[in-house]
Amino acid sequence: MNRETVLEMVKENNVRYIRLQFTDLFGAIKNVEIPVSQLSKALDNKMMFDGSSIEGFVRIEESDMYLYPDLDTFVIFPWTSENGKVARFICDIYHPDGTPFEGDPRNNLRRVLKEMEKVGFTNFNVGPEPEFFLFKLDAKGEPTLELNDKGGYFDLAPTDSGENCRRDIVLELQEMGFEIEASHHEVAPGQHEIDFKYQDALKACDDIQTFKLVVKTIARKHGLHATFMPKPLFGVNGSGMHANVSLFKGEENVFYDPNGVLELSSVAGNFIAGILKHAQNFTAVTNPIVNSYKRLVPGYEAPCYVAWSARNRSPLIRIPASRGLSTRVEIRSVDPSANPYLAMAVLLAAGLDGIKNNMAAPNAIDQNIYAMSKEERKKYGITDLPADLAQALKYLKEDNVITDALGKHIFERFIEAKQIEWDLFRKQVHPWERDQYMTQY
Repeated sequence: MNRETVLEMVKENNVRYIRLQFTDLFGAIKNVEIPVSQLSKALDNKMMFDGSSIEGFVRIEESDMYLYPDLDTFVIFPWTSENGKVARFICDIYHPDGTPFEGDPRNNLRRVLKEMEKVGFTNFNVGPEPEFFLFKLDAKGEPTLELNDKGGYFDLAPTDSGENCRRDIVLELQEMGFEIEASHHEVAPGQHEIDFKYQDALKACDDIQTFKLVVKTIARKHGLHATFMPKPLFGVNGSGMHANVSLFKGEENVFYDPNGVLELSSVAGNFIAGILKHAQNFTAVTNPIVNSYKRLVPGYEAPCYVAWSARNRSPLIRIPASRGLSTRVEIRSVDPSANPYLAMAVLLAAGLDGIKNNMAAPNAIDQNIYAMSKEERKKYGITDLPADLAQALKYLKEDNVITDALGKHIFERFIEAKQIEWDLFRKQVHPWERDQYMTQY
C-alpha cells in the first residue's frame, strides 16, 4: 500500500472519516478520528495527541505524541454509514523528535522481532484462536448474564442461535481481507471461536485487535454483547486464545525436521524448552487480569500445568499433528484479555532464550495431567502456572528475559497498574464470601 493508492481508495469509496488506531498498554484499542480533509496531514505523520491521557503512557510534562499510520493496515469498515464510510489505519507512536515511543506495545514487538532476526530467523508466524461469549442485551442496551444459546461444541442452529451472528462476523472479516479457516460453536453455551490464517507476528496482532472490534460491533447489531473476558461464568469452560507459533528462515519452517523425533527439529525442541522455562514468569502478560486465573484451573480444558505433549490437551504446550510448513507449537494458556503485542513479544523472547542457550526440552507428557496426583506431577517435573495475578506478578519481576522483552518503560508501568488492580480486588468483599460466612459466623 502506498500514499497514492490510499488516496484513490478513499475517493472511490466515499470515505468521510479516518480512524487513527493504536493499542494502549493493556490491550484496549484507542483512536483519534479525523475528517478526510486531514488525511494528508496524517499521512505526513503530523497528527499529534496527548499521550498523558492514555493510562501507562507518559507523564503530563511529556505528553506530546505523534501517530504514524502504517499504510499496510488501511481498511474501509464495511458496516459504516451510506452517507460516508469510515476507514482506519493502525498507527505506531513516536516522540516529537522522531524516535519510536518505548511505551508503544506495537513498537516494542518490532524491537523483539529485530532481536529474532539477529539470531538468524526471518519470521515469527502466529495463528491465533480467540474465543468469546455472546450475551443478550437488556432493554437499555446493557449486557446481561443471559446467554443467547444452549449450544455445545460444533453445534448447529437452532441449538446454536448465535450462528447467524457468527456468520455475519465472518462475512465482515472476509470483506476486510481476513482468510477465515474455521468458525464454530465452542464447548460452553454462548461461546464461539473463529480462527483465521497465520500471519507474521505483527500482522497477526493487528488482526487480533481488528477481530475484537469487528466481533463487538457485529454482535451489537444482533442485539448481543460479545465479551473476551476469560471466565465470565462459573462452572463452564473459559475463553482462551491459543497461539500457534512457528519460526521461519525465508520459506523454510525451522520447526520441521522429517528425520527428527515426532518430525520436530532440534530448534523446535529448544523453543519448547524456552517456553516451559519462562512459562510461570510470562503468565502475568499472557493472562493479565484478575479474572484470567479463574480460567486456569483443572477441569475445564484450560492448561494450568507446565508441560508439553503431541497427544493430549492438558499441558501448556500441544504439538498439532500437521507437519511440513504447518509444523507449529500451540501455546494454550494465552487468553484473549492479553495485549497481543506484549504477549507475542514475551513468547518469542522465551523461545529464543531456549534456542540461544541450546536448552533441551523435557520428555513429553502424554498422560492426562488433570488425573495425576501432586506427587505424580512432582515425579515428572511438572510445575503449576501461577494461581492468581499477585503470584504471576511476583514471577514476572524475577525474570530478566521476560522483563527485557517488555522494556523498562512498559515493564514498570505494567507492574504498577497490575498491582493496583490486584489490591482493588483483594480489598473487595465478594458475594461468595457473604453467602459462605454471613450466617456461619
